[in-house]
Amino acid sequence: NELIFKKINILIAVDSFKGSMSSIEASESIEEGIKCSGIQSDIKKIPMADGGEGTVEALVISTGGKLIFKTVIGPDGQDIESYFGVLGDGETAVIEMALASGLNLLPKDKRNPMDTSTYGTGQLILEAIEQGYKKIIVGIGGSATNDGGMGMLRALGIRFLDKFNNILIGRGRDLIDVYRIDLNKRKYNFKDIEIILACDVDNPLYGKNGAAYVYAEQKGADHEMIEILDKGLVNYGNIIDEHFKKKLSKIEGSGAAGGMGIALMAFFNCKRN
Repeated sequence: NELIFKKINILIAVDSFKGSMSSIEASESIEEGIKCSGIQSDIKKIPMADGGEGTVEALVISTGGKLIFKTVIGPDGQDIESYFGVLGDGETAVIEMALASGLNLLPKDKRNPMDTSTYGTGQLILEAIEQGYKKIIVGIGGSATNDGGMGMLRALGIRFLDKFNNILIGRGRDLIDVYRIDLNKRKYNFKDIEIILACDVDNPLYGKNGAAYVYAEQKGADHEMIEILDKGLVNYGNIIDEHFKKKLSKIEGSGAAGGMGIALMAFFNCKRN
């Protein structure tokens, strides 16, 4: 075969394999296979990501950036070691939801979107803001949550109250009880922060194509839970729509990552990229 004798250029650009290999690990495996084949080649590897697992790693490596580590509360309420990235420009932070609130952080028998929370993702966003980063890319794939981003917002000082003025924790099961949003204790003026939403999902918040019906099963929900979560998202979406006087719950991507999409779009006024 002519290819055996002629050196060829090969570009390896693959996304991660969920729960198995990162983009970097997959690229290295492919490179090893090519070398073992005997093909003479010049190989270049470019890490890829879609907002889910491997987003921080891909962007930091490709731009010559750095990682900043922080202990946060994981999706099940336990402390975990996590991190976010700073791109090579030294000005842009990149946060990966999967590193703080991801499905990969829980064994299958512990997955339950009624009880998981995005609080840890909010802690990473808060840390980035406190360190002075005003431009933040947030990748929202691979979540273990269906809390509408309530946990994330609670970490930033936003409170969700039920009709008895009790403060809700911010889990999937709390969506149905949201009655009022309180911004009085928020920690920053979000208008000063530019959030870029990295997401390849266009699902609305609720309904048959919404967050619960499409994605909650893989996060550990049974049929009864899915119905409860969807009803909760309807209530939550109505409260947000009324608060901001906008129809946000029907926007494409508002149902991404268990409703994290609507939380970022509403409170940070960001758009999907």
